[in-house]
Amino acid sequence: MNIPNRITLSRILLIPIFIVIMSVPFNWGEWDIGNSSLPISHFVGALLFIIASATDWIDGHYARKHNLVTNLGKFLDPLADKLLVSAALILLVEMGLAPAWVVIIIISREFAVTGLRLVAAGEGIVLAAGSMGKLKTATQMIAIAVLLLHNFPFSFIGFPFGTVMLYIALFFTVFSGYDYFVKNWHVMRDSK
Repeated sequence: MNIPNRITLSRILLIPIFIVIMSVPFNWGEWDIGNSSLPISHFVGALLFIIASATDWIDGHYARKHNLVTNLGKFLDPLADKLLVSAALILLVEMGLAPAWVVIIIISREFAVTGLRLVAAGEGIVLAAGSMGKLKTATQMIAIAVLLLHNFPFSFIGFPFGTVMLYIALFFTVFSGYDYFVKNWHVMRDSK
């Protein structure tokens, strides 16, 4: 259990706190931003999401820099991302800030890739995330953070940046999932 893996575990432990802050109707007030208002609890939840998302870069960077990449880390890091992103997307649907069909496609892709990773693990193969997967994760996290902030600061100019980023994230989610399966289909084909 090295430092990068501990950072990844801290990201996983932040998820229930994030869910509680976003789900429980805390009456902390709200701020008017542009044409909408931002509940302070959503602002706090968005900050937790951003902090948790930042640990994704920190743990990976630290692991590579200090040669601490482990199979546990290759497994835990994408799992933590999927848990965080799935929780946030489901909350966004509940809040009416993201269309359910987009979230269903994104989460379905995550389940499919996780299934492929489980088959690979059964064969003793660990499949790390590729560059397209990292781009997918980055666009998802940007879209989610802006949507959690009710499109702040873009709400001042009336530009739906969060929604636009969500559709960009959807594109990279589908494309990277296709790419991941094409590159690793041999795992499914050769599995016992």
